[in-house]
Amino acid sequence: MPQQRAGGLRARRARVPSARPPARQSGPRFSLKAGPRASSGASASPFGGLRRTVHQMRRTMDRPLTAYYLILGGSLLITVLGLVMVFSASQIKALQAGLPSTYFFVKQLFAAALGCGLLLLASRMPVRLHRALAYPLLFCSVFLMTLVQLPGIGRSVNGNQNWIYLGGPFQLQPSEFAKLALILWGADLIARKQRMNLLTQWKHLLVPLVPGAMMLLGLIMLGGDMGTGVILGAILFGLLWLAGAPGRLFGGTLGIAAALALVLIKTSANRMGRLACLGATEPGPQDQCWQAVHGMYALASGGWFGSGLGASVEKWGQLPEPHTDFIFAVTGEELGLAGTLSVLALFAALGYAGIRVAGRTEDPFVRFAAGGVTTWITVQAVINIGAVLGLLPIAGVPLPLFSYGGSALLPTMFAIGMLLSFARSEPAARAALAMRGPGVLTRTMGRLVKKRPPGER
Repeated sequence: MPQQRAGGLRARRARVPSARPPARQSGPRFSLKAGPRASSGASASPFGGLRRTVHQMRRTMDRPLTAYYLILGGSLLITVLGLVMVFSASQIKALQAGLPSTYFFVKQLFAAALGCGLLLLASRMPVRLHRALAYPLLFCSVFLMTLVQLPGIGRSVNGNQNWIYLGGPFQLQPSEFAKLALILWGADLIARKQRMNLLTQWKHLLVPLVPGAMMLLGLIMLGGDMGTGVILGAILFGLLWLAGAPGRLFGGTLGIAAALALVLIKTSANRMGRLACLGATEPGPQDQCWQAVHGMYALASGGWFGSGLGASVEKWGQLPEPHTDFIFAVTGEELGLAGTLSVLALFAALGYAGIRVAGRTEDPFVRFAAGGVTTWITVQAVINIGAVLGLLPIAGVPLPLFSYGGSALLPTMFAIGMLLSFARSEPAARAALAMRGPGVLTRTMGRLVKKRPPGER
C-alpha cells in the first residue's frame, strides 16, 4: 500500500505543471514582432505625437516665467520689425518732403532707444512706485492736453488739434500719455475701494472714475481725435469689467457711450465719410475712399510671401500715411500673408501674457493695471488692423509698437515695462528667480571684483 500511494503521488505530480518560472533565455528583452502588446495605446494612436506635443506646450506655458518672456520677447520683436517696416515704408514720403530718405527711421530709432530705457526702468520699479505715479501722471496729462487747446502752443495735424510743438523736428501728443494715466489712476482708485468693500455700491464704482475719464475724453474730443477717444473709452470699460460691474450697469454705460459716439459721427462730415467707406472696393467719385481701397490693394498684391522688403508699389504716393496708420498694409504687400500673420501672432502672444499676469496676481492694483494695459494695446491693434482690412472705419490710430511715432511709442514701452514688473512680482515667478540666484551681469561683475589685486580699489 505505501508503494501504491507513492506511485500515485508521483503520477499526480507528473500531471501538474510546475509552478517554477521558466529559465530566462538569452537574447533581446523585447520582441521585434508586431503584436497586440508590442506598443502602447498612446504610441499606436495616430494622435499620440500630437498629444505629447500639446502636453509639452502646456507644461511650457505653465512655467512661472512664461508670461515674462512672452511679454519681453513679443514686444521687442514687434518693435524691431516695426523699425524695419518704418525704414522701408517712409523713404518715399521723406524724399517727397525734401528730407533725407532715413529721416523718419532715424527719429523712430531714437524714440525706440529712449523707449527701451523706459522699459528697463519700469520693469525694475516695484509695484508701489508704479502706483505712486498715478496722480502725478494724471495731472500732467490734463495740464498738457489743456495747453494743446491754447493758440500758439497747440498744433493741428491732419485736422486734429492734439499736438504740442517742442522745437526742431520734435512734437508731443499728450493724449497718448493720457491712456497710461487713466490706467494707473483707475487701477489705484478701484483697488483702494475694493479694499474698503465699496465696489458693491454703484456710486462708488462709477464715481469718480467715470467723471475723470469723461474729463480726459472731453479734452481729447476738443481736438477732434475720436480714434484716441475710442481707445480711452475701451480702457474705461475694461476697468469697469475687471471691477465686476453688474451687467445692467455695464450695459447702460455702454449704451450711453454708443449713443454719444453716434452723435459725434453724425455731426462730422469727415467721420461720416469714413463710415461710408466701410467695405468699399472703389475709391468713389471724389476719391473719398482712396486710402481705404489702396490699403486693400496693398494687402491683396502681397500674396503669400510678399514682393520683398522695399518693393512696395503703394507707398509711392498711392497710399497715404504708409509709415503710420497704414503700415500694416505695406507690411502685407512686402512680406505677404506670412508677415502679417506673424505680426498678428506676436500681438496675440502679448495679449495672452497680459491676461495671464492679470489673472494670476494676488494684488488688486496689479490685476486692474495689467488688464487695462492689455485692453489698451489689444483694442488699439484690433482697430488699426481692422481699418486696414476694411472691417472697421478708419480711426487714425497707430499700430502699437509698430507704427511710426515717438509720442505713441514711449508710453507704450513704459506700459510694457510695467507689465514685466508685474510678471516678475508673481509669487511663483519670485520663487523661480530666487532659485536662479544673481543674473549674468551681476555674476560677471562679481568675478571682475574678485580678480582685482588686493591693493587696488
